[in-house]
Amino acid sequence: MPIIKAPPKQPKSVTIQARVEEAIKNQLDCYADFIGSTPSYVITEALKDLFRRDKEFKSWQDQHAGNTDEDAHTAHHA
Repeated sequence: MPIIKAPPKQPKSVTIQARVEEAIKNQLDCYADFIGSTPSYVITEALKDLFRRDKEFKSWQDQHAGNTDEDAHTAHHA
């Protein structure tokens, strides 16, 4: 058994593009500096928190649990 454990495997990440108001981008950068992290980390954690807290979304997601992500996205916007 190794004395030092391997670091946890990082989840696969993808790149997204989003347009936001300049003031939001500035606040995002400031917040990332404030916590000593990156804007990507702040966005990821904020979205995780949003998805965790939104009870209506959770209910909707449970109803669409058998669908793939693309099917659920299409069904929601159809």
